[in-house]
Amino acid sequence: MSTMEERLLRAVDAIHCATVFEDCVDQLAILGRIMPASFEFRPDAQEIVRSEIDQLVDGQQQLENKFQSALETKAALNSKTKNSAKLRAASEGVNTIGGDLKNSTHVFGRSLRQNPLTTDNIQKIQDDRGFVEVVMTSTMAELAQNRSFETLVKAVRAAKQRKASLQMTIQKEEDGRKRVKQLQKQIQDVKVEKESELQQRNEMISHLKDQLQEMKAKSNMEGKYIKKCAEVAVAQTQKRCMLSEKELKDEAEKLTNKIDEENRANAEIESYLRAHVSDLTKKQEYWMEKFEKDKDAKQHELDVLKASKANDLARLQELTKLYKEYEQVVVEDRIEKEKVRRKEEQEGIELRACIKLQAWWRGVMVRKGFGAFAKKKKGKKGKGKKGKGK
Repeated sequence: MSTMEERLLRAVDAIHCATVFEDCVDQLAILGRIMPASFEFRPDAQEIVRSEIDQLVDGQQQLENKFQSALETKAALNSKTKNSAKLRAASEGVNTIGGDLKNSTHVFGRSLRQNPLTTDNIQKIQDDRGFVEVVMTSTMAELAQNRSFETLVKAVRAAKQRKASLQMTIQKEEDGRKRVKQLQKQIQDVKVEKESELQQRNEMISHLKDQLQEMKAKSNMEGKYIKKCAEVAVAQTQKRCMLSEKELKDEAEKLTNKIDEENRANAEIESYLRAHVSDLTKKQEYWMEKFEKDKDAKQHELDVLKASKANDLARLQELTKLYKEYEQVVVEDRIEKEKVRRKEEQEGIELRACIKLQAWWRGVMVRKGFGAFAKKKKGKKGKGKKGKGK
């Protein structure tokens, strides 16, 4: 109740607000009457759209030129002056023009994305206008009767709830679309993976089929080859057996003939050996008798040689003893001669030493003037000359 009392307006304020709302309702009603349904079927629709786009492009170009000139001015101030106030003002101007350019770009892009020729935009505007007209009419009536605007508050709340619900629905739809795109991407990835796997398996199957065909062909060829090899081996074995059998038969015949020859040769050799044994027996007896005779003769010669050896040994001992005596005499004679020779050599050495010593001493006496070689004094020599002159 207190909230309702707080929302009640004074009578004058309620009249003023009702008048404003009435004016707005009238303008909305007039706008609903004069607004065209759509530009889609008008003959000058393309011209209208083109003129609007030209206006947007001109405004965008003007803002871009302003932004470029502001940047150039800021760069010139940065290079020429150190005044912080001017630099700050230039930076603020650049930021302001940049913000306007950003908003204009956003509006320009949104305008290009929307098509003014369709009926959806006009219908949306008509619906919003009708809703605002109804809300203002109800609010105007409530202000006139109760001096309150609860209808407007409820309408705003309901609009906010619808907008929130719409935003939630849009968000869910966007999430659903993202999820659908993600699932589609996953499906595409799985599809590509399965197709790749299927292709690999098909390639593997074709490869295995090729290998199977190759193995079949190879096994058939190997079977034929083994069969032919076995047949050839059997034929070769039979041929070798036949040849071996023939060789063995020939060898058996040769051995039979050889045995007969060996038997005949053995009989002849036995007869020859018997005759030869009798001859050898006779020769043995002869040689045994001769051996005994030669043995006795050689024994006699050996005895004679032993006696001669004993005599020669005694003679050798005597000669050896005599040789030693002669050798002792010769050695003693040589020793005596050696002593005499050494004595003579010693005497010769001593004689030469004495001669050298005497010659040295004589030379010393002559050089020093000793003994008979002493020099006479000069005074005595002068007197002698005078006396001799007289």
